[in-house]
Amino acid sequence: MAQLKVTLVKSTIGATENQKANVAALGLRKIRSTAVHNDTPAIRGMIFKVKHLLKVEEI
Repeated sequence: MAQLKVTLVKSTIGATENQKANVAALGLRKIRSTAVHNDTPAIRGMIFKVKHLLKVEEI
């Protein structure tokens, strides 16, 4: 199964509570923190909600 490397590149200050919760659920805490997830529809949906804060790479 393909994997996605997700990196937080912008701050969550000023983001809505739902967006902050999505970033935390992806396992990201600080700027430039990275997490690797399996490429599933659920993860893709979470990434889509906060795509303006993230950088996503396929591994």
